[in-house]
Amino acid sequence: MTTRAPSPAEISRMLAERMPSLVADLCPAARREGHLARIGSPDGEPGQSCAIHVGGARAGRWHDFASGQGGDALDLIAAVRRVDLREAMAWAHSWLGTGADLPLSREPAAPRPAPPAEDAEARRRSALKIWLAARASLAGTPAEAYLARRGIDLAELARAPRALRFHPGLWCREAGAHLPALVAAVIRGGDLCAIHRTYLAETQPGKWTKARLASPKRSLGSLAGGVIPLQRGASGRPLRAAPDGDAAVIGEGLETCLSIAIACPEFRVLCAVSLGNLCAADLPPAVTRIILAADNDVAPGAQKLLRRAAQNFIEQGREVRIARSPVGKDFNDCLKESQSQ
Repeated sequence: MTTRAPSPAEISRMLAERMPSLVADLCPAARREGHLARIGSPDGEPGQSCAIHVGGARAGRWHDFASGQGGDALDLIAAVRRVDLREAMAWAHSWLGTGADLPLSREPAAPRPAPPAEDAEARRRSALKIWLAARASLAGTPAEAYLARRGIDLAELARAPRALRFHPGLWCREAGAHLPALVAAVIRGGDLCAIHRTYLAETQPGKWTKARLASPKRSLGSLAGGVIPLQRGASGRPLRAAPDGDAAVIGEGLETCLSIAIACPEFRVLCAVSLGNLCAADLPPAVTRIILAADNDVAPGAQKLLRRAAQNFIEQGREVRIARSPVGKDFNDCLKESQSQ
């Protein structure tokens, strides 16, 4: 009689039941805080940006606030060991002892050194290549349709954000296929340092949404300190030429920040991509007033990162305020609520 191999969902549940041991093997540098284990990133860097649920109702789930990555225990294995989901499954079978012909191995993954500078530059060049290959206009594309479903009509902006482009077929490792994607340029010091991709899928004819992936949003390149410039505000100047005393609204998610740009055309609006990167946003000294557009996330980790971002800007001599959406999870929910009335 042949025994059926556990499905990916079953393997994920089995891993979730043993998260303390799994995290000890995968991320030996992680520090335990109640039901959470914290580390700087899946690469093993020091810090607290990556939160892994090792207990409680959400055991097995994780989120890296700096990169925006997250998912279940299988996704964590894939991220830490830098393998695809198929290889992560094989490793999980071995670790759990569920594979009939896979040896049981519980050796922790070897610590990985930080990528050399030439690797970082290669990723930046790859990001730039994708950016240049993408369509400069979103008009009539699935990206425009996706944003419209989120209540975001780019025609309402004084000018279309030059930082947004559309790629009709971008390779997605998780899907194992080319998918259409909304591509955003992440800028640091006036230069492209990374791109942010939102993979899209058509659910009905003409109806586009985020692709049904564990991580439909991905970045390529170094996000650290970079922002996606979405609106120039009253001055009309690019960020690098901002006038003295300029004000900027900085938020976490692309859809949230585009919603703010539509509602508040007088403000410069920047997207930091992730809450972790919000703490490190590199802004010119001329921007002296900061409004942090915070999601209504009550998780202790999110609150801690938000306080850190505010403190960083205060220490730079900038005036800081925090704004939250009066309804829903974020300002995109607020925009959609106002449109429904």
